[in-house]
Amino acid sequence: MKRTNILSTDAEEATIVLVHGALTDASVWHGVAARLQAAGHAVAAPALPLRDLDGDAEYLAAQLERLGPVVLVGHSWAGAVISHPAIADTGAVAALVFVAAFQPDEGEAAGALNERFPGTQLIPENLVVVPIPGGGDDLTLRPERFAEVYAADVEPGHAAVLAVSQRPIEPAALGTPLPGTPSWRGLPSWAVVTTEDRSLPPAILRFMAERAGSRVVEVDASHAVPVSRPDIVAGVIAEATRSVAAVAAAQEA
Repeated sequence: MKRTNILSTDAEEATIVLVHGALTDASVWHGVAARLQAAGHAVAAPALPLRDLDGDAEYLAAQLERLGPVVLVGHSWAGAVISHPAIADTGAVAALVFVAAFQPDEGEAAGALNERFPGTQLIPENLVVVPIPGGGDDLTLRPERFAEVYAADVEPGHAAVLAVSQRPIEPAALGTPLPGTPSWRGLPSWAVVTTEDRSLPPAILRFMAERAGSRVVEVDASHAVPVSRPDIVAGVIAEATRSVAAVAAAQEA
């Protein structure tokens, strides 16, 4: 049946998997998921452990193997996770969408990448690191700094809720280099570049997206773009899904 919604596709499509980054959980995708589901897309939004790069990638890969084929979407830290070689090794992923997200190359770590260009406000005075039982640490943004650094264009009440419900990341994960060829070298990719981002500055987002050959969409938004501009984010994901469906249909013809 032909759909007329601009977010939808005419052909058999992949499941859209929305992966959250550090300092948030899957709820960051609520607005995006609602729009995609209303357009008839199949959507999943798993939670990441946020303990280490390899562990997050292995956890996600196990989810993907049960869902494929997949259009895989990552926000922020999740960009590093979906770039991991373990993701490509599943054979389940048809396309990647990076939403204000890291796109590391082999041997690069997310933390060092974010220091390559000036502008990030993910700096020590804005962060809290707390030891956890059993070893390791939890890293979060100071709640009073969350809105300015992460969600400056989100409604203040909503930003305040995000600030007090952060999901912490193990800071050592940000220093872990990508252990092999990134998935984006062999898969088509899209990138949403947020021009008002104070967490991952626009310069590093553009650098990574251009290097990866991603199809770039720039939007005047903060790092919390899935929350503040779910319409644009959903539209980019739908475009990727339509492209995958068109390729699949051509191969079957």
